[in-house]
Amino acid sequence: MKSAARAKAFRFIVAIGFVSLFADMTYEGARSVVGPFLKELGASATQVGIIAGAGEMIAASLRLFTGRLADRTRAYWILTGSGYFLNLAAVPLLALAGNWQLAALLIIAERTGKALRGPSVDVLLSESTQVVGHGWGFGLHAAMDQAGAVLGPILVTIAIAREHHFNAAFVWLAVPAVAALACLVVARFARAQQPTPPPALVQLQLPKVFWFYVAAAGLLALGFIDFPLLAYHFQKTAVTKEATIPLLYAMAMGLGGLTALVFGKLFDRFGIVVIVGGIAVSLLALPFGFLGGTISAYISVACWATGVGAQDALLRPGIAQVVSMNKRGSAFGALNGVYGVLWFIGSALMGMLYDHSIVALIAFGILAQVASAVLFFWLRKRLAAAAQQA
Repeated sequence: MKSAARAKAFRFIVAIGFVSLFADMTYEGARSVVGPFLKELGASATQVGIIAGAGEMIAASLRLFTGRLADRTRAYWILTGSGYFLNLAAVPLLALAGNWQLAALLIIAERTGKALRGPSVDVLLSESTQVVGHGWGFGLHAAMDQAGAVLGPILVTIAIAREHHFNAAFVWLAVPAVAALACLVVARFARAQQPTPPPALVQLQLPKVFWFYVAAAGLLALGFIDFPLLAYHFQKTAVTKEATIPLLYAMAMGLGGLTALVFGKLFDRFGIVVIVGGIAVSLLALPFGFLGGTISAYISVACWATGVGAQDALLRPGIAQVVSMNKRGSAFGALNGVYGVLWFIGSALMGMLYDHSIVALIAFGILAQVASAVLFFWLRKRLAAAAQQA
């Protein structure tokens, strides 16, 4: 009986993983060239930093609402479907953007769609990962997600190499966008085959330890460099060729997927403390990325990718361990909300610092990430105790 339930849960995780794979091909393919694309349209480094963070900030505030909406209505699939449609439709429309202001609106619209469906997808996944192991389940989903993020930039690279401009790449990305929506129908069918889970613990409010967890994640977001700003620096200093930048992003997404699987397994065995190692590596992306040459740029992207993999695999399982199903939409929404707002603040500040002092940018990012690692380490026993009570 347990093996049958585990197999059905696994099938759903894989099905929704394919949705994420094709969706990531679409919007991560676009994201790999957003920095250079905005620069080509006339945006400055400060504007790139603000645009990259603004999408996350607006999407973050919506997650606070959509998470609560998911808890109250249980309309997980309606929110998931509409969110994916907006998320994916905005990308091909970038081909029609004639100025950086219109491109910025479409980038924000894409992030808004992700915010609309994000908490609902996480809740649906968390119920299945509870059967196979939160770390492994979310890690597998993150790995498939990142596989799409590898293929997307490769597709963009081919398009740019053939057409020699960014607009053609955005048109090509309509293909995986349609595939993602088709796979969503398959995932809905796979979900319907799962048995109804037994009644679970009901929490009246989010536990106190959750808010400390959110604070630690927020500090991490504050100091984590956004790839568009790294790409902007690579193009400006010519440490890599323009056509190489999306390939670097593809490499990062592939490595991020592999590290997500590793971190997910480690989470099921050791708990949240393993994120400290991921942070220790990710903060090295700053000095390597902004102070070195071509080789350092590659090392920087690898360090950045390790941080992405750690966050994708570890932040959601930590929530699923200590929050009951009836509050998980609100919990995922709050986590992503705070994370997104602080990501915006960090991205905007680092964009401004880039225009004035690269050393100050590096110091700011490292200090914020170190503070996050200290808080996560302090939380390790408290989260383990809360998980036993949940």
